[in-house]
Amino acid sequence: MTGHLVKRSLRLAGHGTSIALEPAFWAALEEEAARRAMPLAALIAEQDAARADAAEPLTSRLRVFALECARRDRA
Repeated sequence: MTGHLVKRSLRLAGHGTSIALEPAFWAALEEEAARRAMPLAALIAEQDAARADAAEPLTSRLRVFALECARRDRA
């Protein structure tokens, strides 16, 4: 069941990669990137570098980050 995911391609650390997330998560990440006045790719690269465990999937990291941003904005 991947029809609800939106896939985007970008370069991280000089390598091409694709990330598939639900549209709501893409929207939350775009809002946070805009709030920080930075490109979405730079925000994703920041989160990629911040993973404490390299085995943690980047998509999981991005979803949790988007959730943390939403919680912060509601507080």
